[in-house]
Amino acid sequence: MADDRPEESPEQARHRQGLKFRRRDDYAVELFKDARANLADPARVDRILLELGRFYNPFVNGPIVDLPTRRRIVEALEAGDPAEAGRLLDERLRLYAGVAGEE
Repeated sequence: MADDRPEESPEQARHRQGLKFRRRDDYAVELFKDARANLADPARVDRILLELGRFYNPFVNGPIVDLPTRRRIVEALEAGDPAEAGRLLDERLRLYAGVAGEE
C-alpha cells in the first residue's frame, strides 16, 4: 500500500518532535502551578508531584521531581512550612524551565 504523504526532511521531523515536546512541557508547568496553588492540601500536592515524577528532565538526567524532593516537599507541608515547600517547588521548576524555556 502506497503512502501519499510527501517525505519529511530531517529538519521537519525535528520541528514536529519539538512541538510534541513543548506540549508535554506546558502540561508539566501547569502541574507546578497547580501544586503551588494548593500548598494547603498536602495530599493533592503529593499526587501532583507523583505525576511530575513520571516526566523526564534531560537537564538533570532524571525525573522532573525526584522522590527525595517529593518527600521533602510533602514533609514541609505536613510540618506547616508552606514557604519551604514553595521554595523547593520553585527550585525544581527552575531546573525544569531551563530545558523547557518557560517560567
